[in-house]
Amino acid sequence: MNLNQTRLEVMQYLAQTMDQIVEAFLKKIDENWQPADFLPESNSENFMEEVKELQLACKELPYDYLAVLVGDIITEEALPTYESWLMDVEGVQKDQRDGWSKWVRMWTAEENRHGDLLNKYVYLSGRVNMRQMEISTQHLIADGMDIGTARDPYRNFVYTSFQEMATNISHRRTATLSKQYGNNHLSKICGVIAADEARHAKAYKSFIGRIFEIDASEMMLAFEDMMRKKIVMPAHFLRQQGEKIGNTFSHFSDAAQRLGVYTSRDYTDILESLIQEWNISNIRDLNDAAEKARDYIMSLPERFRKIAERSSIKAPLEYEFNWITR
Repeated sequence: MNLNQTRLEVMQYLAQTMDQIVEAFLKKIDENWQPADFLPESNSENFMEEVKELQLACKELPYDYLAVLVGDIITEEALPTYESWLMDVEGVQKDQRDGWSKWVRMWTAEENRHGDLLNKYVYLSGRVNMRQMEISTQHLIADGMDIGTARDPYRNFVYTSFQEMATNISHRRTATLSKQYGNNHLSKICGVIAADEARHAKAYKSFIGRIFEIDASEMMLAFEDMMRKKIVMPAHFLRQQGEKIGNTFSHFSDAAQRLGVYTSRDYTDILESLIQEWNISNIRDLNDAAEKARDYIMSLPERFRKIAERSSIKAPLEYEFNWITR
């Protein structure tokens, strides 16, 4: 494909198949699951009984598990930030109904169900201080994001590929743990959310795969740049009432590491998976800078794995999440 290698032209070229992209990776709204499918119906005569059963199933959920679940919910609830960020990416024309703006709106609409469902579930559970969770959510949206991608679509798609894989792991493992704790209902909820994240990850990985076919050297350099900066989580500015920006995130991450919900090993596994997915070692016709970038990327998994082996957190830290009621 002879194409003038600029970000904007590549994005315009890919946008020509947007209808097929949407059909392949997103579900029809009228046929998709909705939060109400997994929650007690408030107009049912059995509503109160079902809520009591839900609360009983949540009674023994451990402290760390709830901390991670609520942190995941707050991350999902910050969707307005993510949509405004993606709408500002080069090649996304926010005033149009089709092309990349169509993808961003429809992806956001699917993602929006996740926070809605989990929010309502923990409200009914009686285990979460909803006001404090809502304060943290408002702070996260108000504080914005700083993920090192600027308006570059290549860097943004590397980030979203990585993040969708990470959220799939996190929700999948919270599903497994909740089943172990005897809560099959919550396990099913986390499982369907994880399935969405896996499908979205396939989409973003496919975007990068196409860009490597068209603009391999610039795509490789963007990949290298994101890995040098390191992929930060969307909730890295997470904080509780009265705290500074980002103060809570390290404690949330520690809880996830202790539970095995998302660990430093997972970060390495995701990178290794992306290297294989995009066939990084076999990409041809790279310029000298991109060849060096490829060498750097290929060296990272072994380096990260050694670091991960030295950094495993086992002992609980003395930190109180004000989101959780005892």
